[in-house]
Order: sequence, then C-alpha cells, then structure tokens
Amino acid sequence: MTPPLRTQHLEFIPYRPEDEDHFVALLRDADVCRWMGQDLVAEPDIRALFRVILSDVYPQDLFDVWGLWLDGAYAGHAEVKRAGNVDGHELVTALAPAFWGRGLGTEVVLGLVRYAGEELGLKEVYGMVGAENTPSLAMCRRLGFRPVRDVVADDGSVTRLFAVSTADWV
Repeated sequence: MTPPLRTQHLEFIPYRPEDEDHFVALLRDADVCRWMGQDLVAEPDIRALFRVILSDVYPQDLFDVWGLWLDGAYAGHAEVKRAGNVDGHELVTALAPAFWGRGLGTEVVLGLVRYAGEELGLKEVYGMVGAENTPSLAMCRRLGFRPVRDVVADDGSVTRLFAVSTADWV
C-alpha cells in the first residue's frame, strides 16, 4: 500500500477520488506534457487512467503513486515503479507550472530516492528526462545522477536515461 510521505515542504498523499480534477488538469497541461516527453492525451483517457490508479494500482499494490501537496494546494504527481527501459525502478515526477522554479523538483526527487532506498530496499533508481528539459537535466547532474544512455523515440525525440545510487541519500 502506498504510504503518505512528507518532505520539508511537500506532502505525498495517495490519490483520493476527489483529486481526479487536479490529476486531469496536470496531465492536460501542454507544458507539463512537453517536459514529460509525452503527447497531450484526451481528457476521458486521463480520467480512465486516474480510475485505474484507484481501482487497480492501489488495491493490487502495483507501484507507489502520489499526489503532491504544498500548503493544501495540489502541486503535482510522483511515482516509483518498475522501469520499462531497464531492469530496475523509475522515478516519475511532474509539477504543476505554478510550482516550477522553487526547488520543489529537487525536493520531490530526493524524497523519492530516500523512499526507494529506505522503504523499498532499492540500491539504484532511474529517471527519464527529455533532452531539451534543461532545468531537469541540471537537477539530475547536481544530485549525482549519472547518464546511462539516450533513448530515441520513433519521432526522433530524445530522452536521457539517468541512474543514481540510493546509498548516497539514505
């Protein structure tokens, strides 16, 4: 079961039914999708995805996923799940644009790395960052993530795969 977490400023709270509109708004934001390296998805599909989190992901304990909250306001999304590109676990984060530029991305990632090491017993975790996402690339370097390889999509876009040892943050 996904536990609630707390960092200095953020609360990581498992999603509740009343969080659906926040989740949808985040994943319908063109800038968020661009930096996450994904296409805009139709609202009904995002709502269906949200319902899967509540009906399948949590009950079957498939992976950990949270809504991020700052002083009672929805600030974004976070996950720790099995990676599709490597044999390991991937950190997934997305902040709402109103919360960009405050250092919260670093706080989310550090919270996830600590959780992955302390609670899940993982020795290493991965992250995928779009090659044009300069702020997130800089954050990865600053936090000691090491480049693993570039992943090139069918459309030619490039995503950088990074890894970091959890031992440095536990």
